Amino acid sequence: MADSNTMVSLQPPAKINLILKVLDRLPNGYHNLWSLMHTIELEDELEIRLNPHSDKVTFLCQGQGLPDGRENLVHRAAELMLNQVEAKVGVDIVLRKQIPVGAGLGGGSSDAAATMLGLNRLLGLGWSGEKMAALGQTLGSDIPFFFAPPSAIVQGWGQKVVPIRLTGMRWIVLVNPGFPIDTQVAYQHLDRARKSVEPLPGCLSGIDPSLPLSWEDIIPLMENDFESVLLPLYPVLSQVKSGLLKAGAEGALVSGSGATVFGVFRHEEAAVKAKMGLGGTSGRLAYLVRVSSGDPPGVQA
Repeated sequence: MADSNTMVSLQPPAKINLILKVLDRLPNGYHNLWSLMHTIELEDELEIRLNPHSDKVTFLCQGQGLPDGRENLVHRAAELMLNQVEAKVGVDIVLRKQIPVGAGLGGGSSDAAATMLGLNRLLGLGWSGEKMAALGQTLGSDIPFFFAPPSAIVQGWGQKVVPIRLTGMRWIVLVNPGFPIDTQVAYQHLDRARKSVEPLPGCLSGIDPSLPLSWEDIIPLMENDFESVLLPLYPVLSQVKSGLLKAGAEGALVSGSGATVFGVFRHEEAAVKAKMGLGGTSGRLAYLVRVSSGDPPGVQA
């Protein structure tokens, strides 16, 4: 990535939910969550350029038919930051989508967080990740996590983010069925189906985020509360999950509120075979990536 005073480019990463527990309702109407999230090396491409001849945000999204303009989180994140600092400068943004939309992979939230990181750099604001996360949570509950990758425990409605260290490397096979699942609809199905909400199990509440965790620690704990309603509603998700496990995945799960199913593989060879075997069906999108490592994605020019 190149670096200059007027333009930056970023690669906002997707995330997977290795654990997702949907708990009680909070007073603000949101659900209380407990999730272990991890970024993966499936990334969008974002270019942000300052425009001294304008005082507006222009936004163009290439791929997957997402809206341009204020309907997109990227545009709203840019306007929010510019309004906060009362900057009298225009910003031109181009987003090239690689992460599927409505897929439980957090692509929109990651793009918004990257927009804030890029403007923080271009405008020389010197804001901390915590400050940007606090502002970003007003736009979307997944946004704060993307200031603390690669892995973190996320609680509340997404505003409580505690980074953790997950040691080792794994290959991830993602299979998207070719259709989105609306997050609000997924929550509605879950709320209707549940007669009670179980408390957070001790195996999760007892995790000490100050100590490193291994994949061997986490894989037996992999769980997503949304699966109880999404798998019966969308049989293809069950088929994909079963296919990943049969192909040798150590664990397989729906990510977030769907619709992507991912499998965790220790060995690349098995992951390659799984991607080839499960990705050939019409309409499906299959990806083979590694889990991310290191610090949050940098800003390049």
